[in-house]
Parts: sequence; C-alpha cells; structure tokens
Amino acid sequence: MTKDRRGFIEKLWRRPARQAGFSLIEGMVAAAILAAGVLALAGMQGVAFTKNGDANELTQVTTLNANIMERIKFNRGRALAYNGINTNNPVTQPPANQPMARGDYAQWQTMLTGSRLANAVGIVQVVRLDPDPALNPTTLNQFQVNVTINWTTQGLARNRGVTFTSVVAPE
Repeated sequence: MTKDRRGFIEKLWRRPARQAGFSLIEGMVAAAILAAGVLALAGMQGVAFTKNGDANELTQVTTLNANIMERIKFNRGRALAYNGINTNNPVTQPPANQPMARGDYAQWQTMLTGSRLANAVGIVQVVRLDPDPALNPTTLNQFQVNVTINWTTQGLARNRGVTFTSVVAPE
C-alpha cells in the first residue's frame, strides 16, 4: 500500500479530536421536554373525556325534553293538563280524564328513569299567556310551556338542568 493510501484509511478509522455525541445533560433536557409533552397530552385526554361525557348527557336531555314538548304540542288543545308535572312525584300526573296526557307522562317518566342520567327529574309548567282570552282575542288563547330536566352529572356530581320553552296555541 502506498503511503498516501494508508494515511487516508487511517483518517477514516480515526476519530477527529473535536467530534462528540450528545452529552448526558443534553439527553436529560430532551427527556424532560418529552415528559412535559406527554403529561400535557394526558391532561388533555382527561378534559376531553369529561367534556365527552357532558356532551352525551346534554344530547340525552335535549332528546328527552324535545320528546315531551312534541307530545304537548300534539295534544295542544289540552296543554293545561300537563301543568305541574314532576316525574319524581306521582301525584302530579295528569288526571284520569286526560288519558293522552297521562300516557305521555307515564312514557316520559319511563324514559327518564331508563336514561343513564343520575337523579333525573322532569318538570313541566304550562302558563296561559292571557288570563282572560275572551277580552283580548289577539293572544289566540296561547300557552307558554316550560319543560325542565334536572340531573346530577355522573363524573363530578354537579347539579345540572336544561329548560325548553315554547308557545303553544290550541286550534
């Protein structure tokens, strides 16, 4: 082998004096940054899980509120029969001479009980907008219907409530 070629091969196998890899401190700083990022992701996962549970509960409550509101609108000629409903108190169910309202109450109570909402209570209030519609025909004998569902959030044990309000005018 020639001298030039041997010097070239020795340079390839020999490390330069200034070349260095990662130091221990650099590696520890990189690990700390990575750990902080992983912890942030874990925290966001917990928040996302809680918010997803809240969204599922609100979807259920919205469906249940809309259900009874549609039933009242369908039976709008007897809207006052729904006034004072409280699904926790069987005494508040509509009278026996209002079979449609009574059936709506029973079905809504069953749906609330069967939902995964903790301590769910449904309340209906129906208020005549004009106490004497004969004197003021412009009100068209309308009723304001408020449907409220109160429940306890399962994860954090918070009391929650949603109210739907609508105006119903009998035919």
